[in-house]
Amino acid sequence: MENMSYPVILTLMVPKETKSYRHVYFICFLALYLFILSINILLVGVIFMEKALHEPMYIFLSHLCINGVYGATGFYPKMLSDLILDSYVISFHMCALQTYVIYSALLSEITILTVMSYDRYVAICKPLDYHSKLTKNTCVKLILFSWIVPNFFGVIAALLANLRSICKYHIDKLYCDNWSIVKLSCVSSFVNNVFGYAIAVTFVCFIVFIIVSYVKLISACKASLENRRKFWQTCLPHLFTLINFTFAFLFDFMYNRYGANDIPESLRNFLALELVIVPPVFSPLIYGLNIRAVRKRVFISCVAARENVSQKVHNLIM
Repeated sequence: MENMSYPVILTLMVPKETKSYRHVYFICFLALYLFILSINILLVGVIFMEKALHEPMYIFLSHLCINGVYGATGFYPKMLSDLILDSYVISFHMCALQTYVIYSALLSEITILTVMSYDRYVAICKPLDYHSKLTKNTCVKLILFSWIVPNFFGVIAALLANLRSICKYHIDKLYCDNWSIVKLSCVSSFVNNVFGYAIAVTFVCFIVFIIVSYVKLISACKASLENRRKFWQTCLPHLFTLINFTFAFLFDFMYNRYGANDIPESLRNFLALELVIVPPVFSPLIYGLNIRAVRKRVFISCVAARENVSQKVHNLIM
């Protein structure tokens, strides 16, 4: 990147009708962000506090929720700031940081879902080996794998994108992402493309692993009523999460590849926001509502918290 003694300021896409509905958008995004924080943190807290949920599947689920909070925090604070200040600009370095957070969260989602599919495969297809294979040491290694691999790719991708000289200063999107920064440069993006394909191949392999594991899971469920029950209670939410994430990823890919002039702005914004809004909302809800053990513990925690608040209010009044 060219040597500069002053911060480079980039402009972001300005949503339509922000002059009239800016405060409405702000309230909606703030409510959504607070909801994402509360539902994910609640689920993580319940899993952490309840010893009955200290099992590999729930530990991996808690990391999926943590990743949802991490990725959402890369988007919502900046979006809320833009709406309240009516200023859709960002410094190049902050744009790079936002890109890294969103990009690494996206990749972490895939690796965590891969680890969760392995856990369900062993639990249903090899139940007698479950506790010998999914030991505490193995779980720690899988968790480290699910965070280190995507963040390694995220760091390299961010460096390759940000060490290039730029000649454009507008990102035609509501937030920064890796490909948007690459397109700011007027030099060849060959290296970025090669590395992007390497990342794509790696994570497509993870998705293929998930698909193969589910094919084996479905085969195993045919022979056992107990396996079918486990599949419906624990695997179906994982499958819904994967399908939702895959569609969100494809939407974002279409947005980046087909450009700003080929599709309406409202659709482009939907495609861009799908990836950062839906997964962190969808994952904790589908798991919390469908897995009985989690749903029960969350309900008990909410009731206990309400009773505690009521007792404190009563004591203050008395």
